[in-house]
This record gives sequence, structure tokens and C-alpha cells, in this order.
Amino acid sequence: MNNYIWLIPILPLIGFLINGLGRNSLSKGVIGFVGSTVVLLSFVISLFAFLQINSSGVPIEVSLFDWISVGSLHIPFSFLVDQLSSIMLLIITGIGFLIHLYSTGYMHDDAGFGKFFSYLNLFVFFMLLLVLGSNYVIMFIGWEGVGLCSYLLIGFWFTNADYADAAKKAFVMNRIGDLGFLLGMFVIFQTFGSLSYKDVFESASHATANSSTLVLITILLFVGATGKSAQIPLFTWLPDAMAGPTPVSALIHAATMVTAGIYMIARSNILFTMSEVTMHIIAVVGITTAAFAALIALTQTDIKKVLAYSTVSQLGYMFLGLGVGAYTGGFFHVLTHAFFKALLFLGAGSVIHAVSGEQDMRKMGGLRKKLPVTFVTMFIGTWAIAGLPPFAGFFSKDEILAHTFEHNPTIWVVGVLTAMCTSFYMFRMIYLTFFGTFRGTHEQEHHLHESPASITIPLIVLAVLSVFGGFIGVPEIMGGHHWLEHFLAPVFEKSTAIQEVSANHLSSATEWTLMGISVAGAIIAWLYAASKYSNNKNIPLADTEQRPALTNLSYHKFYVDEIYDAIIRKPLDALSVFFYKVVDLLAIDGLVNGLGKGSMASSKQLRLLQSGNVGFYIFMMVIGVIAVFVYNLFGF
Repeated sequence: MNNYIWLIPILPLIGFLINGLGRNSLSKGVIGFVGSTVVLLSFVISLFAFLQINSSGVPIEVSLFDWISVGSLHIPFSFLVDQLSSIMLLIITGIGFLIHLYSTGYMHDDAGFGKFFSYLNLFVFFMLLLVLGSNYVIMFIGWEGVGLCSYLLIGFWFTNADYADAAKKAFVMNRIGDLGFLLGMFVIFQTFGSLSYKDVFESASHATANSSTLVLITILLFVGATGKSAQIPLFTWLPDAMAGPTPVSALIHAATMVTAGIYMIARSNILFTMSEVTMHIIAVVGITTAAFAALIALTQTDIKKVLAYSTVSQLGYMFLGLGVGAYTGGFFHVLTHAFFKALLFLGAGSVIHAVSGEQDMRKMGGLRKKLPVTFVTMFIGTWAIAGLPPFAGFFSKDEILAHTFEHNPTIWVVGVLTAMCTSFYMFRMIYLTFFGTFRGTHEQEHHLHESPASITIPLIVLAVLSVFGGFIGVPEIMGGHHWLEHFLAPVFEKSTAIQEVSANHLSSATEWTLMGISVAGAIIAWLYAASKYSNNKNIPLADTEQRPALTNLSYHKFYVDEIYDAIIRKPLDALSVFFYKVVDLLAIDGLVNGLGKGSMASSKQLRLLQSGNVGFYIFMMVIGVIAVFVYNLFGF
């Protein structure tokens, strides 16, 4: 497969060029076919590469050309396909293809159909570049590229000012994190003399553990991951990013781009394992984000906002797994989350498509009979994200919680409570959307219908993956062999060896107990949601009505955006106004304009000397001669 790896990212790039240049001349059928086919072909090549690595265990390294060579800095444009990146390739291209297929139906009536598919193809290209790179520079190119595409896709309907603002917000907040990543790369090169994974990780494994340099590097990298993967404090851009079309939410803000931060930390695992301080910070930030976002999701009424905050919360779980050293568990949750969250977002899009663009769950209800495929598949996705056995989310979330209990039982308690919140707000969404009676307009009810096959087929495929995807990580206490852990073992080998020195493994009885508590909590939360929201009971209040204080706090997202406005945006705006009015207008412009006005005023006076009177000119010449004589005589 070595000779074909370069085709994996190039094919979507070709699709971008064809659809971008032919967006106004090609038919929608051709655009959809080209956009979907190039991603499908990338998936096929990725699948063969995965099978080769699974059978041989040997990573595929492909050096295309020498790219940068300045002094001691040598950066080849090369790709690395190992156990970690091969799975990411399957996620990006496999789910990416399903979302492209879904988009052919969902975006069919949009005037920007060709432009949309060209942006999607470009995003897939950059995301593949991010995971394929064998050094941090190529990863950074992909990292910045997906940020650009995210901006373009979130603001796809840019004629709506709010959507354009959401795109700008995502772009700016991601740039804050990207600065941390860039500075981290500088320190890595300064410390290790290379930006190649192989060189850096080999040197880091022999470095002094918990040194200030390693702590600095890992914290800077984590800042980058915080921005891209929407963790506290850089998380507010992701819920606003729901302004983009639903396929964008599924592809970028559920399955791929937001997991780039987790991939980066998993790829750099030895650096983080050698820095316990950063690991603790990651765990605390992860669980705090997971709990905080879950509390907000409890009261949201926009179906996509519920899923957005759910995504932020689940990303927090992934960071929690990484922070407690459960690299396999954290990445396992990346995989399962890609299945059920893409399913839930696409299912939400199917619902929105059926109710003529409505996203408010207070105006839905009773849709399960009108949208049977959407209902069943979304219910499967909800069961999976709630962590109920035997669906995918159960295995990955249980692994993270088990490692968390080993690390810190207090954080485990918060994790279990957060899992209960997840179960509650997800089943709340199901009951408000699909049960009871329809609460929308008569016109909407008249047009209720199941989505076309281009939308339902991806839902069915993702539902199957949500059911069976977790079986690649069945723990040994349940009679499994955790295939994923063994497959990824070479990637985390050095970190595992270090962690084993101080590992405190749980007994089988303890694992079963923890598992039982987590499942029982999820079931209790589900039953509570059923009792409260089924059959049109306790419909959330309208925005104009008074809510209880805590509910109001959660509904308004704890006023985080308002706090950011007050302590960051407004002071910066005031500072910029000061610089504009005082420094720019008065000082800089005043100096420049003053010099100009002074020159004009003096020239107006000096020009009076040019009177045209010959006698006056002779007089001035005599004065000049006398002045020269005096200067030479007295030596002034």
C-alpha cells in the first residue's frame, strides 16, 4: 500500500477542485457523485492500509519529498500510517462518505450545493493531512486547514448575520488555541532539535520526567487541543457553530475536527506521560467541561444545541480518559462517539427536514409514527450515548470511568453523575421530539414525512455501528480480549511501560460494581426523563415565561458568553477605541498632520520672500555674504 497512501488525501482535494471550479456549470447529480465518490475511494484505500497494518503490525511510512531544509531544521513532506492513524483514516473517510451521501438529499434544494460539496471535500483533505503527517508541521497544516474549512462551513449561510458571527467566533477562538500549539512546536524544536514524531518521542522517552521543559511543552500543546476540541475556557464556539448546515455539525463538530485535539495528545502520549502535572490539569479540565456542558444541556430546547453541548461534554470525557492515562479508553470513546453522535446529528437533521426547518423541541412531539426510521435510529444513538449495554458507548465510557476510579475516586463520582445527566437530557430530547402529540403548526403537521433514502441509509449504517462498534473493546472481565487495546499497544507502548510501575489495577469485583453503578445511574435518569416528559407532560416553558433560578441559569448557559463579553470583549473594545481616538487620531495622526500643517504654514511665509524685486534679492545676497564672512572670521 506504500505506493497508494498519497492518494488518500489527494482524492478529496481533486473533488474540491472539480466541484469548486464546476459549481455553476455541473449538475447537482454530478457534484454529489464526484464529492461522495472521491471520499469513498479514499475510504477503500484506507481500509486496505488498515488491513495491512492489522496483519503485519508494521507502520507504513511514505516520504514524498524534502520540503523544508534550513540549518538544522529538516522537514520532509512524509506520511505515517500506523495503528492510531489508520483508525482515524477509517473514521474520517467512512463517516465522511456517509455524511456526503446524506448531504446529497439534505442540501439538494440549496442554491450553494456545489460550493457546499467543495468545502466538504476540502475539509476532508485537510483532516486527512492532519492525521497522516509524520511530523508536527504537517499536522499543523491540517490543523489550520480544518479551522479554515470550519469557518467556511459554519458561515455557509453567511447572509444571516448571526451565522456569520458564529463563524467568526469559531475562527477567533480556535486561533487562540492554535497559538499555543505553534509555541509548543517552537519549544519542541528548541528542546529536541526535530519536529518528527519518531525523533521527538524517542528523545522524550529518555528525558527527565516532570521537567519544567516537558511541562511547558505539554501545556502549550494542551492549549491547542483545548481550542480545537472545545474545552473550558475555549468551548463557547462549538454550540454557536450549530449555525452551519446539519451535515457540517455531524462531520466537523461530532466525528472529526473536534477530536483532533484528542488525536494530537494521543499521538504525543509519551510527552504527556512524562509530565504528571499536565496530566492532572487535563483530567480536571476534562471532567469540569463534561459536567458543566451536561448541566447546560439539561434545559436546552433547540435540538441541535442539546447535541452540541452533549458533544462538548463527551469531549470532556475523552480528555478525562487521557488525563488519567487511559489513552486507549479515550481514543475508544473517540471512535464510538463518532458513530452515535454523527447518527444523532444526522437524525436531528432528518427531524428538522421533516418539520420544515423547525429546531425547537417545544414545537415537535409525536413524530415516531411519521418518522419511524429516524426515531428507531435516534433511539439507538441515545441508548449508546447514555452508556447502556450492550451498545458502543457503554464499553468506552465504562473503560474511562474504571481508569478514573483508579486515579481518583472523587473525580469518578463526578463522572458518574455526569453520565446520569447525559442519560437524562438525551432521553428528554427523545421524548420531547417523538412522543406525545405534535405541537407544531397545522401546516407543519400536514407535511410531516420520513426523509428520503439518501438521508435514512446513512442513519441505518451509523445505527448498526452504534450497536456493534463497542465490541472491538469488550473487557476481559466480560469474556472479551479488548482487540482495540492490543491493536493500539505499539502506539502507547512507552507510556504503558511507565504507567505500569505505579499502576493500581482494580479487582474484577470492583470493576463489576463500578459498571453496575454507572448503568443503574443511567437507567434511573432515563426513567426519570420518561416520567417527566412522555405524553406531553412538563413541556419546557416559553422564553417569555419565568423559570426557576437554577433552571434559568442553565437555560442561559450560566451566562458564560455574557461574562466573556464583560471581562474580555468589552475591555478590549474600549482599549481599541482608546488607541484609535487617542493614540491613532491624536498622537500619530496629530504628529503627521501637524508636520504637514507646519510645513504648509512656514512655506506660506517663506514664499513671501519670493517677491520678484531684484533690489530685494541683491540685498539678501549681501546679507548672506556678510553672514559667511562673520562665520569665517569668528569661527562660529
